[in-house]
Amino acid sequence: MKRRDSLKAIGLTALSTGLLLDSCKSDTENKQVPTAKQATPEETAGREAFEIERDKKLHEETFFTKHEMATITVLGDIIIPKDEKSGSASDAGVPAFIEFIVKDIPSHQVPMRGGLRWLDIQCNTRYGKPFVDCSQQQQLEMVTAIAYPQKAKPEMASGVAFFNRMRDLTATGFFTSKIGIEDIGYAGNTPNRWTGVPEDVLKQYGMENVKV
Repeated sequence: MKRRDSLKAIGLTALSTGLLLDSCKSDTENKQVPTAKQATPEETAGREAFEIERDKKLHEETFFTKHEMATITVLGDIIIPKDEKSGSASDAGVPAFIEFIVKDIPSHQVPMRGGLRWLDIQCNTRYGKPFVDCSQQQQLEMVTAIAYPQKAKPEMASGVAFFNRMRDLTATGFFTSKIGIEDIGYAGNTPNRWTGVPEDVLKQYGMENVKV
């Protein structure tokens, strides 16, 4: 599934405990998943000391388990997969961004953790294994069941709410990353690049022959 098709299809603006605990004890515990990085000097420039200290403290803390981070990584790459133009959500560091955001804004913690558990329970019921251990087809089937609020079944309401939040966080993380900014072609302010009024504008006002 190409990323452009995925983004178009999913949309960026749509926003039993025992069984679950057993499902979390999978080989995903040993997988390498992205973790939050320390801020660089460039990222701390112009910031107050207390802001830098707070961010450092948040980076040193860990909220999600390795299994949860693996699930977030897979989900993020389904929402924004790699394509011929740029990298995927995980390439852009989205999992680490989400890990940081839920610590920075604690109101995300219960909905995100609850949603990840809900997802594993659903996958265990349907496929007999947690989300990250499902086949790609099974993962897409599960995501499809919760990605479209207007089409989702009533019993999928909890999953829809979780996926809306996950999608919003993924999009925010991606499009504020270096990869995401380059992907949308944002150049920012570029001083000393003035080359005069564009020819089409001059022509529109009948000034194409005016000499300055």
